[in-house]
Amino acid sequence: MTKPGSNEEEYFARSEYDRLKKIEEAKQVRLAGEERRKDQELHYMHCPKCGMSLIEIEYKSIWVDKCAVCEGIWLDVGELESVSQLDKKGLDRLFGGFRKQG
Repeated sequence: MTKPGSNEEEYFARSEYDRLKKIEEAKQVRLAGEERRKDQELHYMHCPKCGMSLIEIEYKSIWVDKCAVCEGIWLDVGELESVSQLDKKGLDRLFGGFRKQG
């Protein structure tokens, strides 16, 4: 039996490294997906400030999330742009519904 040359050893070492790297990358992608799902289960529709439940309110096709406890108001992607396009009267109506009563 002949001893493999250094080029052969390097080739097989590189091949093995590439194979193991692909396995590890696939594992990381799977774990990241699982982590995202867990985070969503824990945080979806919860206030980023106090962690309590958010209530969705629709105004002119804009969904605004308001915290039931700290009364923070949260907008999803694109909603700030939609709110910014409302005229002054529309803004007053939108945020007037969020003012504390009493």
